[in-house]
Amino acid sequence: MANSGLQMLGFILAFVGWVGLIISTAMPQWKINAYAGENILTAQAIYQGLWMNCITQSTGQMQCKAFDTLLSLPTILQGTRALMVASILLGLIAFSISLIGMKCMKCMEDDQVQKMRMAIIGGIFFLVAGFAALVGTSWYGNEVARQFFDIYTPVNTRYEFGPALFIGWAAAALTILGGGFLCCSCPRRETTYPPSRPYPKCAPSSGKDYV
Repeated sequence: MANSGLQMLGFILAFVGWVGLIISTAMPQWKINAYAGENILTAQAIYQGLWMNCITQSTGQMQCKAFDTLLSLPTILQGTRALMVASILLGLIAFSISLIGMKCMKCMEDDQVQKMRMAIIGGIFFLVAGFAALVGTSWYGNEVARQFFDIYTPVNTRYEFGPALFIGWAAAALTILGGGFLCCSCPRRETTYPPSRPYPKCAPSSGKDYV
């Protein structure tokens, strides 16, 4: 029963993390303009994501412009895109496989061993997806921090971490944690020992054997 609960918890955490990865990848707020100077107008906020740049006015109006070309993008942006998309695809595969291996599902319930293996494989895919997203978000975040503290970066072009980056980190952690729970939810094999043979009982000696 405990293993079933751990498996369900792992599946829910991994699924929530996978949904968070999709949301983080689609959001344009991966980094936001840092108003570190003294004479900078704060009437608008400038965001940059993996797919577009956005400007939000003080009135709440947002204008976004998608990147026109792929080959002219920085390496960090192309690499983060690839890692996040790969993590989403791996998460989709993991969701499909682990759903079959869930104990509450009727699919493959005649073969419990194979069903257990499907849950483990799904957990492994979730782990790989989470680590891919963690590498992508950490790589992007490290580049944002490096440019922020670079003395040659103009003050009005410095950026800091955006909400999408924090969502990506949290989603990657949940996906890794859920995948680990799925891999650990399988019951342990109990060691069986051969039944011990009873010792033969000694027949009680009678007084007739003595002379």
